Amino acid sequence: MSRSTSLPPYLADMQKEIEEYARGYGLDFFTVIFEVLDYKTMNEVAAYGGFPTRYPHWRYGMEYEQLSKGHEYGLSKIYEMVINNDPCYAYLLEGNSTVDQKMVMAHVYAHCDFFKNNFYFSKTNRKMIDGMANHATRIRKHIERRGLEKVEAFIDTCLSLENLIDPHSPFIRRRENKPSLVDEDEERVDEVREVPRLPAKPYLDRYINPPEFLEKQRQKLEKEKERVRRFPEQPERDVLLFLIEHAPLERWERDVLEIIREEAYYFAPQAQTKIMNEGWATYWHSKIMTEKALRPSEIIDYADHASAVTATAPGQLNPYKLGVELFRHIEDRWNRGCFGKEWEECNDMAARKSWDRRLGLGRKKIFEVRQLYNDVTFIDEFFTEDFCREQRFYTYGFNERSGNWEIESREFKKVKEKLLFRLTNFGQPFIFVQDGNFENRGELLLWHRHEGIDLKLDDARDTLVNLCRVWKRPVNLLTKIDGKGKLLRYDGRDHSEKTADYPPP
Repeated sequence: MSRSTSLPPYLADMQKEIEEYARGYGLDFFTVIFEVLDYKTMNEVAAYGGFPTRYPHWRYGMEYEQLSKGHEYGLSKIYEMVINNDPCYAYLLEGNSTVDQKMVMAHVYAHCDFFKNNFYFSKTNRKMIDGMANHATRIRKHIERRGLEKVEAFIDTCLSLENLIDPHSPFIRRRENKPSLVDEDEERVDEVREVPRLPAKPYLDRYINPPEFLEKQRQKLEKEKERVRRFPEQPERDVLLFLIEHAPLERWERDVLEIIREEAYYFAPQAQTKIMNEGWATYWHSKIMTEKALRPSEIIDYADHASAVTATAPGQLNPYKLGVELFRHIEDRWNRGCFGKEWEECNDMAARKSWDRRLGLGRKKIFEVRQLYNDVTFIDEFFTEDFCREQRFYTYGFNERSGNWEIESREFKKVKEKLLFRLTNFGQPFIFVQDGNFENRGELLLWHRHEGIDLKLDDARDTLVNLCRVWKRPVNLLTKIDGKGKLLRYDGRDHSEKTADYPPP
């Protein structure tokens, strides 16, 4: 069901109408609460990420100024916002035309359906509006006790590290809870004072325990001691969690870092499913508007506004456009039966073009895709060569000589690889905690899993500075630059680097 707090009667009636259409198509969503905001209030809420209350920080003011100037100069306009919550809260912009309000409502209901049913949102906090308000209260208490500048400076540091999480950890058990195992190992290793030898009589000892054998045993013992001493036992991708558990933080600092981490995990599924989520919402607002909600007098206005949503400039990726066209492509394929072994083995282009088994499974399939996939798996599975050719996807690059963006390649494999690389891990590098006691000096060692592109060294050094502020001891980063292993280090004052083995042992 849906309810509104203060919608005018004509909007309340419109909401009821759009909701009935959405349910009629099979969309399933939480209760939806719409509110109408003027553009200033809309910009305030947008600056807070859609939430009415957030902790105080200067970046929200900067975002508000940017949004306000964009609106005043006619460069941008926020038509809708919706929050992944139960109930879902959505905002309508005061002064929008009736057509816009209908389209926004249809778009919102599809978003809410996606939030509720997509697997990657299943572990999110469905009461995050209350959670954000609680975070704001906690931060304000720290500000009262520690001072605004001190707390805000630490928040700046934490926000610079908020991408160092493991977005798949809510679904995968990464650790085994065996608190006594390490202690037992340590006691066992401490008891072994000598290199173990095979029992032998004195005159046979040099044959039973030759020097080569004893050396191997000694090396094995040293490795075992090192394994016990090193933590984490396996590389830890959730760097923020490792810092929360092991960094020498004050209680208020740990609380702030926990807040930043919790919010980072809440927003992670939205980044993981941006193309799918916007494509799904665009698909359904288009379906609802063109088949149910439009009056004859509204068609031209709708076409004008809807076309702006899917417009794409050269060299840019529009998630609305890619998402909606791919959902339509999937629906068409499964309606015509363009899948399975027989389809994959057909090399006759004329037969493939006219292929139609009249299965009518398209609607069922797109609902299944909406439930199980994220952007990476969505593109990997359904971005086919036929789709790439039909939609005229190319790879673009910036030509420094001409000063223009130009087509680099029309080859399907390169186009898909570049798209997937852009989406994997949100386009961020894979960083792991390798050792919290590097070289037995209490230093932090991070490992960059090289995926074919070198790190931006300026950004890497800035990150080391901020990590050092949290770890309060020197921080190291093992990476690969120009094909060679490099160990970057920041000791709290200066940066240094040296050649090192890559990957780590």
